[in-house]
Amino acid sequence: MSVPYPVDPNKASAPGVGWGMPSAPGGYPTQPGYPNQPGYPNQPGYPAQPPYPVQPAAAYPVEPPPPYSTAPGFGGPPGPYAQPVYNASSGDFPIQDGNRGREEVPKEMVPNQFGASFSDKAVRHAFIRKVYLILMVQLLVTLGIVSLFTFHTGTKRFVQKNTWVYFLSYAVFLVTYIMMVCCSGVRRKWPGNFIMLGIFTLALSYMTGTIASYYETSIVVMTVGITAAICFLITLFATQTKYDFTGCGIYLFVAAMVMFIFGIIAIFTYSKILYTIYSAGIALLFSMYLVYDTQTVVGGRKHQISPEEHIFGALTLYLDIVYIFISLLSVFGSKN
Repeated sequence: MSVPYPVDPNKASAPGVGWGMPSAPGGYPTQPGYPNQPGYPNQPGYPAQPPYPVQPAAAYPVEPPPPYSTAPGFGGPPGPYAQPVYNASSGDFPIQDGNRGREEVPKEMVPNQFGASFSDKAVRHAFIRKVYLILMVQLLVTLGIVSLFTFHTGTKRFVQKNTWVYFLSYAVFLVTYIMMVCCSGVRRKWPGNFIMLGIFTLALSYMTGTIASYYETSIVVMTVGITAAICFLITLFATQTKYDFTGCGIYLFVAAMVMFIFGIIAIFTYSKILYTIYSAGIALLFSMYLVYDTQTVVGGRKHQISPEEHIFGALTLYLDIVYIFISLLSVFGSKN
């Protein structure tokens, strides 16, 4: 057993000073307390705080933390981003559309220099001007050739005696027409498209002038005036009416097949009345085709021609007008 530390019996231990180990065998001597440090006041003791009562779990529901920071300067979770739409013509602020992938730009906000081929009015108007400019040149060429074959006696007799030139022009007309209708590269590639269109126009004009040379001059002049009036009224009607005739292409095709069979029958019957009815039917059929083709050129309907097809648009309108003229010539006049 160890010897206990000696304790001075004459020295009384101050309360709260030192420490003792009563459980130690014989007890440890009381240690002197540490003096206060200079410059630091005595700190009073802090009372013990009562414990916080336990709150039920239902009183304060635990909310999940936000997935993204909500600190100032940071936004919420990323959503569908809207593409801004600028009105470049007036310099307005962008218009936001909340549906990503389904931005619908109002037509009035699109400037005239941009947009799709069919919705852009500027592109469509330029296309219409180009088509009708080409058409007017074609009609002037045809009118000049018809006038030459009608009023000049020597030319009239030449074309009436040399029918092989008529059949040659008919063959050239068919070949050029099939090439331009069936081959898009032929009618779109410059300058080959204008060369083919010029050959087509000259061939059909020669055919029309040859046919007109067999009729009286007064009848030809009257038919030209009637054809011009009918085509103007039909064009005005097709552009102003609310009815859409571009969906009637299948019905026009069926009517064309019926008139084709009717024409074959009229050839073998040698009936003037039947031939006159056939000519009137052809004039009516191509008048309807003129309405159809005019609406496809002007646009804004169910079916419309691409702005790149100005050659095709002028070709169809020109063919409709020429066939109306030839049909009316057969109805109003008789061959010499």
